[in-house]
Amino acid sequence: MNFVEGEILHINKPYGMSSFGALAFVRTRISKAAGVKRVKTGHAGTLDPLATGVLILCTGKCTKQIPHLQYHSKEYTATLQFGATTPSYDMEHPVNVTFPTEHITEEGIKAVLEQFKGDIMQVPPTYSAVKKNGDRAYELRRRGEDVKLDPKPVHVEDIELLWFDPEKMQAQIRVECGKGTYIRALARDIGRALGSGAYLTQLCRTRLGDVRIEDCITLDDFEQWLGTVHSS
Repeated sequence: MNFVEGEILHINKPYGMSSFGALAFVRTRISKAAGVKRVKTGHAGTLDPLATGVLILCTGKCTKQIPHLQYHSKEYTATLQFGATTPSYDMEHPVNVTFPTEHITEEGIKAVLEQFKGDIMQVPPTYSAVKKNGDRAYELRRRGEDVKLDPKPVHVEDIELLWFDPEKMQAQIRVECGKGTYIRALARDIGRALGSGAYLTQLCRTRLGDVRIEDCITLDDFEQWLGTVHSS
C-alpha cells in the first residue's frame, strides 16, 4: 500500500479514545512504515471518545474524498438508560436529573421511536463541537457559560428497538441516519417523548456508507496488519 500517495483505511475505534487520537496512532505507524516524517492523514466523520466503531481514515490524495465520505449514511447501535439525564447525554458526565420510569413499556418505546423516522429537527448537544459565535459549544460549557443552540434538520432513515430490559430500564436501538445526526441528542429526545429522561451508556457506529464494522481493523491488530501489507 502507498500511504503517501493515498489510501483509505477502515478502523474500529476503541472506547475512550478520540477520533484524533486514533488518527494519530495510525499516522505515526504508517509514517514510520513509509519512511517519511508525517503522512498526510484525515478522518471522515468523528466519533465521540465514548463511542466505538467505524472510523474511516484517508491518507495522501485520498483526503480529498473526505467531504464526500462524510455525507454517506451511517448506522449505529445505542444503549439508552431511562430515568435520568446527564449534561452531555452520555456517560462523560454524572447524572444531574432523575425522572420517573414506572410508566415506560416496550410498546410505548416502539410507538415513540416512530416519531423520529424521516426528516426531523434536532437541537445538538451543548457538549459538542458545534460552533456558537465562533466558539465550540463544549468549550463555552466548560467555561461555565450557558449555551443555547438552534435546531437543525437531520434525516433518520430507520430506527428500531432491539431489546428492552424493564428491570434495568435500559433499551438498545438501531439507528440509520444521515450526516449531522447526534445519537446523544436522539436519546435525550426519546426520553422526553416518553415523559422521562434518557442518556447513552453505549454507542457503536456499525456502518459508514458501505463499510461495516466487520470490515474494520482494531488498533490492537493494526501493527500486525501493517506489517503484513507493508511487506507484501
